[in-house]
Amino acid sequence: MEQFQSGKDYVAGDDLLQAVNIAMALQKPLLIKGEPGTGKTVLAQAIADFFGKELLVWNIKSTTKAESGLYVYDVVQRLYDSQLGVKGVDQIEKYVRLGTLGQAFSSQQQVVLLIDEIDKADLEFPNDLLWELDRMEFHISETGKTVAAKHRPVVIITSNAEKELPDAFLRRCVFHYIEFPDKELMGKIIRAHYPKLDNQLLRQALEIFYQIRNLNGLQKKPGTSEVLDWICALQISEAELDLEKRPLPFTGVLLKKNEDLNTLAKSFQGA
Repeated sequence: MEQFQSGKDYVAGDDLLQAVNIAMALQKPLLIKGEPGTGKTVLAQAIADFFGKELLVWNIKSTTKAESGLYVYDVVQRLYDSQLGVKGVDQIEKYVRLGTLGQAFSSQQQVVLLIDEIDKADLEFPNDLLWELDRMEFHISETGKTVAAKHRPVVIITSNAEKELPDAFLRRCVFHYIEFPDKELMGKIIRAHYPKLDNQLLRQALEIFYQIRNLNGLQKKPGTSEVLDWICALQISEAELDLEKRPLPFTGVLLKKNEDLNTLAKSFQGA
């Protein structure tokens, strides 16, 4: 079996690569946690790209119910069609639409399924998926049919740890916490996106970026997406990072709260 590896567009640490490959070998969902900006969501896209598979994304919200990921029976549309005399209203299958999980099960090819930010849903949501993720099938009560996975999807589940997940759910997953990249790994990530970036600018940007992340009192630390956007802004403007001569440029790309911008300004005043 081919092993997932870092590519030119996605750079990951060895421990994350191992977690992905173990989860795929065991055919278990991979539950990923980590602070925002550590690449949890883009991991699924990287896996799909690496193996040449389709990516299906189920974005979870506070109102999301497990059943909606399986299928939706549009009883309202069927009623309207019945009133209008539309033919085929007795064919219930016409009014059953598969959700993201249902699409993954019914796909003719193996897909990568991302269940994104599962901790946003209510506490019962993960438990409601136990049977489906274990058995890789579900029953449509309106039609009496069972949808069984033709190919077990590669399941990636992300969580921002907003709430604890049930033990029964955790037992069915391979778990990995993505630590925020150190300077060396972050340098490789930036290089993957900007291969022609000047070496000096990269060193300066990394030094300043980690100084900012280490400031006491930040409400929202800048993550990988922020530093990549910041690097892009520096390149476009050809700005120099000489803090002795000029203020730090584009701080609003790195920090998104007034309080954090004030903390940064005070740190420079005290330097």
